[in-house]
Amino acid sequence: MIMLIYKLTIKSVEYVAHVLAQETMEWSEPIPDFSTRYTNALERSIEAPFQSFGGRQLYPGLLKKAAILFYLMIKNHPFQNGNKRIAMTTLFYFLYINQKWIKVDNQELYNFAKWVAESNPKLKDATLSAIETFLKTYMVER
Repeated sequence: MIMLIYKLTIKSVEYVAHVLAQETMEWSEPIPDFSTRYTNALERSIEAPFQSFGGRQLYPGLLKKAAILFYLMIKNHPFQNGNKRIAMTTLFYFLYINQKWIKVDNQELYNFAKWVAESNPKLKDATLSAIETFLKTYMVER
């Protein structure tokens, strides 16, 4: 049975990840206006999970798609500030629309996002593997 995986849109990220991150997350640094995002960095980040080459998906399955989405939302740095927070809310929304959730302590998730942000880009594959393991550990049915 093939599971349909729903994609994110710029509008959904703008509302769910950006507006909700501004309204609900309590951090000492504000998230800048959505219009200040860097050209195409967000678009590349949310389209990458669905890329294919030679008729084969580069990131097959929800877990791999969620991992590369989270990684790129942090590493591509699509916003002036708040990238880890927006990456976390984007991940939650992506999982939500695909009938999953992650049940994890907020601080643990933030610490993990910070670790991803500080990871060496040369170790991208290892970091993606760690993200997949993290998600497998905490992902639940919605």
